[in-house]
Amino acid sequence: MKITEGFILRKVANESVVMPIGVASAKLNGIIKLNASGVMLWNLLKDGAEKADLADALAKEYGIELLQAEKDVEAFLAPLVKIGCVE
Repeated sequence: MKITEGFILRKVANESVVMPIGVASAKLNGIIKLNASGVMLWNLLKDGAEKADLADALAKEYGIELLQAEKDVEAFLAPLVKIGCVE
């Protein structure tokens, strides 16, 4: 998986947000606010991480069960895939 071209992560007023630029603005009219775990997953996606990699990293970072991490990754990815932010 990877981040679709035209979506960037920026720090705005002490918040981490994903913003569309260029033609990606047609897919998202606004911004997406990410928490610390979302930023971690986003950065892994920039490097082309797969779902299993994301879940493993989340489980290790936060000390949660792998099954819960997999559910959390699905919940994180679903809206991003829907708007075309992740492919």
